[in-house]
Amino acid sequence: MFGSYLDHLFYRVVFTVLFMVAGSARAELTSSNLDTFDSEPPIIQDLLISANSLVSNDDAEATWKAAGMYCKAARYGSAEAAYRLGMLYAFGRGVPENRDYAANLFGIASTHGHYEAQQMLETIQIKTANTPPCVIDDVAPEKSIILMAATTDPTPEIDQYIDNLPQNKRWVLSLVNSISKWYKVDEKLVLSIISVESNFVNNAKSHKDAHGLMQLIPDTAERFNVKNAFDASQNIKGGVAYLRWLLAYFKGDVTLAVAAYNAGEGAVNKYKGVPPYAETRQYVKKVRARYPSKTHVYDADITAPSPVFKTGNFKRFI
Repeated sequence: MFGSYLDHLFYRVVFTVLFMVAGSARAELTSSNLDTFDSEPPIIQDLLISANSLVSNDDAEATWKAAGMYCKAARYGSAEAAYRLGMLYAFGRGVPENRDYAANLFGIASTHGHYEAQQMLETIQIKTANTPPCVIDDVAPEKSIILMAATTDPTPEIDQYIDNLPQNKRWVLSLVNSISKWYKVDEKLVLSIISVESNFVNNAKSHKDAHGLMQLIPDTAERFNVKNAFDASQNIKGGVAYLRWLLAYFKGDVTLAVAAYNAGEGAVNKYKGVPPYAETRQYVKKVRARYPSKTHVYDADITAPSPVFKTGNFKRFI
């Protein structure tokens, strides 16, 4: 997991540097200069102009709609559309961040002589045959995990908590934002857990030898390759990685995942739901009050689901 994280981080840094160095409206995908579209057929020009205006709004839903237009234009053979769609996949704007899709789209565009796409491809040195389905068939592109999370229940309690967070603790927010995106876990859920676990105190230590912001016990820290649980970045990565695993194990059931984060997945399996521990039940109530969504998207490829799901006897909510 740590190796793949380093690969991911390198990829993010490379793309971010390229994004900044490009420094042009073309790289930002928000250019008002539409001269680059002059060589395109009218139908593609219309798609690119419409998509471009949506991306410039910097709105996740609008950017996802723009991605659909880029997909359609790419199916018509537009190198510009393939490049711009690749940039959206590179940064996870409107669509899920996917370096394979991005590299593939840059490859498609570069074969048509697209200069910026060639630069991107030469720099990242990734080659893949993974083409987004929306470029092959008339289907909508998938939505980004952030966009899907934004469509869940409102979170007024954690929002208010964050609004009132003192300045000396607010540095944690940017770490949570970045790491949550990497692991595709809703940052509001992560923030809710941190608020209950440690109240954003980095050096917190419990009577059960749980450490840091997300209160990792030594076994969990070792399981997710956390060498120093008081290092905020390591601690959040380990905690979010565990939470991501729990969401997959309990098929996106937030209550069960949160209960397992406190008491362990073994206890949740044993009692076929939230364990009858006063501490765990109170913990689940606090976190769920701050994060009321009952379900969360999950990656079924991470782990096989809990065996108790075969019986269908989980007592999910308390």
